[in-house]
Amino acid sequence: MNSAPELVPASPRVTSFFDFSAPSMTGGEVPLEQYRGKVVLAVNTASRCLFTRQFEELQALQSAYEDHGFTVLGFPSGQFRQELETDAEVEEFCTSAYDVTFPLFSTIDVNGRTAHPLFSWLQTQKGGIVGGRIAWNFTKFLISADGQVLRRYAPPVPPRRIARRIEEELAESSAQEAPRPAQEPPRPAQDLDSTI
Repeated sequence: MNSAPELVPASPRVTSFFDFSAPSMTGGEVPLEQYRGKVVLAVNTASRCLFTRQFEELQALQSAYEDHGFTVLGFPSGQFRQELETDAEVEEFCTSAYDVTFPLFSTIDVNGRTAHPLFSWLQTQKGGIVGGRIAWNFTKFLISADGQVLRRYAPPVPPRRIARRIEEELAESSAQEAPRPAQEPPRPAQDLDSTI
């Protein structure tokens, strides 16, 4: 019998990352629409994983680019049995051990019938080495400022290796947002005698 979690498709009405909401650590749902216009790195995280040290590099990306239209969003998952028991413990660990300032959501499942709809959708947008499902903690999805999945990064990929792609996306999104300068009327030729 295959024990791999099955891939559950997302609703056909969903067209972007920003169509979802996610559970906050303090209760209630956070509409991801509030991140529209930002380049996002969505990561399923865990506090007791071989890759947990990636929190340091994720925070470095957050610190370097948050003022330029970027954010990391952390989605703790206990599905691989490497997460702490409560959201309060997760938050305390991330902030005290790694000085995490990027948003962390409540612990969710990322695979199978109990997967959060966001992760079901992410899996259908970009497959990984084992098909669509999330293979392990610290799978990373780079999301464009308009909510489309640009790239999926496997757990072993260090976040610092994503920095150049983030910079490219930030440059592209700021170029699309920048107003076009009004065309200036041609200047009359300057009379050289008037400058003497």
